[in-house]
Amino acid sequence: MNWTWRYEAADGTVVDGPDAGTFSSQSDAETWLGLNWQSLAEAGATQVTLLNDDKAEYTMPLTAE
Repeated sequence: MNWTWRYEAADGTVVDGPDAGTFSSQSDAETWLGLNWQSLAEAGATQVTLLNDDKAEYTMPLTAE
């Protein structure tokens, strides 16, 4: 399994962001996001989608709440 993040605007359109690479586990991907979500939000992403081999697992907002 390959886990990756897709960065999105509020309407779901894909926006550019740093290349996070590919993770070997969901846990590793989520840990990376926990450390980097603020910089993603500052770069213009308002939500992210976790992909597992290109299949969307879930979408979540990049907010402090």
